[in-house]
Amino acid sequence: MIHHRVRRLAALCGALLCALPPGAQADETALLRELRAGAVVMMRHTQTTPGVGDPPGWRLDQCPTQRNLADSGIAHAKRIGQWFATNQLQVTQVRNSPWCRTRDTAVLAFGRRDDWAALSNIFEDRSGAEAQAAAVRQYVAVAKPGELVVLVSHGITIGHIVPGGAGLAAGESIVVRAGAAAGAPLQVIGRLVVP
Repeated sequence: MIHHRVRRLAALCGALLCALPPGAQADETALLRELRAGAVVMMRHTQTTPGVGDPPGWRLDQCPTQRNLADSGIAHAKRIGQWFATNQLQVTQVRNSPWCRTRDTAVLAFGRRDDWAALSNIFEDRSGAEAQAAAVRQYVAVAKPGELVVLVSHGITIGHIVPGGAGLAAGESIVVRAGAAAGAPLQVIGRLVVP
């Protein structure tokens, strides 16, 4: 299966940029060129403490009540930031879900954060999922040429917003661009795995 092959290659290469669709040959040079020219990267937060969702009684304004980054997730976020720096990728804007694990991923990887409700976790409440997806699509559509933007969110949220975005492992990203027409689904142009 391609997913296992991607993970094996990522471990061997240090980082892997995979041109999509799945099964296509990875072309790190082409995707790095896309990132340097300006792109939007949708990243799933890095590894958390074990569990699914957040603990009972969690609160958005109290990080200790949420499922937060594990030590491995903290280290992984730092490696992601180092990978961007090593490849001389200048991130111009970082936005994240208001959950603490996405905030922490953004800060550890890129040194900054900007809470944005459109990237919120829809695991427990999908009532606003369509409006969130529309807001993100609109944001990507008006991204300025040449800007490299990173949006840090949750796997389920990214999977809802972007066709082909489901199944991201913790810390994995997809590189997207606006659809061909207003309101069209985002196009996935690559997958980024920094082990």
